[in-house]
Amino acid sequence: MNKSETSEKVARLIDANLNRLKEGIRVIEDINRYIYDDASLTSELKSLRHKLQIIYSQERLYFRDIENDVQKKSIESELKRSSVTDLVIANFSRAQESARVLEESFKLIDPVLSEIAKEVRYGLYGVEKKFFLKHSATEV
Repeated sequence: MNKSETSEKVARLIDANLNRLKEGIRVIEDINRYIYDDASLTSELKSLRHKLQIIYSQERLYFRDIENDVQKKSIESELKRSSVTDLVIANFSRAQESARVLEESFKLIDPVLSEIAKEVRYGLYGVEKKFFLKHSATEV
């Protein structure tokens, strides 16, 4: 793979993980907003999600290749959730993993953006702890 192909593949990797990260945060944010009526955690999550705007680049859309994504089909475990807590756990994991991929990927391009992804990842760790300390006894 030449340097141009590599940068295109990295752009695709960043695009996919930024989408996954923002979507995961949004699911948790909306659960805190609409199910738990938790203004504090909703606000923290919204702030983390908005922190990602500086990372967004319309140019990466050019490298998006949904049709040829080898993993776009869901596996069985992704199709089943038995509770809101399961949704929260799955989406915290999804978001944290994506933030880590972004953190590592941006080390190839822009260390400042790598640090932003790291800050978001650690922010998610903190919000996750707060969520489960507040809501672990209130299963929905």
